[in-house]
Amino acid sequence: MQTTKLRWGLLIAANAVAWCMLSLYGTTGAAPQAPQQPFNNAVEQRQEMIRELSEIKALLKEQNTLLRAGAMKTPNHDQRQR
Repeated sequence: MQTTKLRWGLLIAANAVAWCMLSLYGTTGAAPQAPQQPFNNAVEQRQEMIRELSEIKALLKEQNTLLRAGAMKTPNHDQRQR
């Protein structure tokens, strides 16, 4: 009688442990998720870069034009100090 109770107790304990292990198995992922890239598409990324570089080029042209125009209008630095 004592052996039967011990066996049933061990069987119930083994089932409980197995159930706990299997319930935890589904909730955890084995591999970490890959980080989200800022651009999903390489073509989209290239187009964005080209757009930004074109804007920078236009601004640099404008800046150079203003600098050249300002250099022609202002007198030489040495002449102002005299």
